[in-house]
Amino acid sequence: MTSGGDKLNANGFRMSRLGQREPPIPVGLRPVKLLTPTGHLGFTPIEPESFWKGVAQRPDAIIADSGSCDIGPHPLGADEAASPRTWQEHDLELMLTASRRLGVPMIIGSASDTGTDRGVREFAAIIRELARKHRLPRFRLATIYSSQDLHDLKRRVETGAWTAGLDGRPPLTVEDLEQTDNAVAVMGVEPILEALRQGADVIIAGRACDPAIFAAPLRLAGYDPAVAYFAGKLLECASFCAEPFAGKESILGTVDGDGIVLEPMSSYQRCTPASVAGHAMYERANPLREYVPGGYVDMSDCVYDAVDERRTRVRGPRWVPGERYAVKLEGAGKVGERALMIVGIRDPNTIARLDDAIAWSRRKVRERFAGEQYQVFYHVYGKNGVMGELEPIREIRSHEVCVVVEGVAPTRAEAMELTNLAGRNFLYARIPGLKGTAGAAAFMSDEVLPARAAYRWTLNHVIAVDDPLELFRFQFEEVG
Repeated sequence: MTSGGDKLNANGFRMSRLGQREPPIPVGLRPVKLLTPTGHLGFTPIEPESFWKGVAQRPDAIIADSGSCDIGPHPLGADEAASPRTWQEHDLELMLTASRRLGVPMIIGSASDTGTDRGVREFAAIIRELARKHRLPRFRLATIYSSQDLHDLKRRVETGAWTAGLDGRPPLTVEDLEQTDNAVAVMGVEPILEALRQGADVIIAGRACDPAIFAAPLRLAGYDPAVAYFAGKLLECASFCAEPFAGKESILGTVDGDGIVLEPMSSYQRCTPASVAGHAMYERANPLREYVPGGYVDMSDCVYDAVDERRTRVRGPRWVPGERYAVKLEGAGKVGERALMIVGIRDPNTIARLDDAIAWSRRKVRERFAGEQYQVFYHVYGKNGVMGELEPIREIRSHEVCVVVEGVAPTRAEAMELTNLAGRNFLYARIPGLKGTAGAAAFMSDEVLPARAAYRWTLNHVIAVDDPLELFRFQFEEVG
């Protein structure tokens, strides 16, 4: 039965009305400790020493994100992991054995880099294997799936669903979806919170908003969205909020009625007001807002105080509800096959006229491969290989440069030939001042290297939903 204005969603779970005023933090709300050992599970292995120091603090939950857009569109489009399975197993084993020893929830978001159903299934299989290996007592495993049916998304668009493009994109179209191979919805706190309410001990979630996986146990404990989501924002990248810089070291966050205290578990790091505030503003178009489904956290009035030389307390986040509950969609589609060739240049005349040499190579490619389906890119390391057109320094001051030629074509054979043609034409570029006959370039190896297929982002949008759970699917099972 439901009460008052409550209603049930398609999964049979109770949902609240959007915009309902959140109650204030109750007096005497119990402190909650959250331990996070990594900002991207499996990307490189967790450091065990600081992790076990954190476990000794008896946290109330052990939580880690395992995915990111930073890895580019290929893993999502091809539905492949970007991290080695052995590293994923290493991290999951540490977290699972520790959480079961303490009897506290373990929460993983964006399973296996992309959060597709493939990633959730693979992580769940690893959890089952580890449970058998360590003969763990029985526990309740929840898997939350976020891959989207493209036909369902098309139906939503065609029937007038509200959408908006991010980062300057127009609203979502059917054409966007037709160019998409795989898409995921990025869940907020509600699916993870529902799994906790259903008694899950271990949660393997698909693509998730980074702060949401930390916010769930805090919302369950009664904290308001501002505190819950902001704690997640501070903890999401683990030791990135501490100084000196280090990855994969554990951080303990303690949340109570007086704010959020961050403490590094490594012996050589400190969480200072500067390091914590810097991370709070990290990777944000607006450094004072953290957008999540249903609204955003306003950080403009936050205060960062040193508790001691290693810990910092943060107070003052404010929750701003949105006009509607909208969920982000991420999607990627295949462009073509790729190949690479590595060209070294030390000739000062060619370096000085490198743009002319690239233009010559590009013209020769277009003579043989015409059409938008054929693309060639020149990544010049020593000039703008890292930042591309955003590089403010235009003058090349190095005595040598490396040009990585990247070719894209509909087939592997065409991509290999196109790239070979583009690379070899650096030997024959007709530029003023060239005197020798041996060519002005050198190859690391006179071969073309086959590469992974090329994908591009096709979906970077939000879509309005009536129910925060409607784009996600749940499974529960007893393991151990």
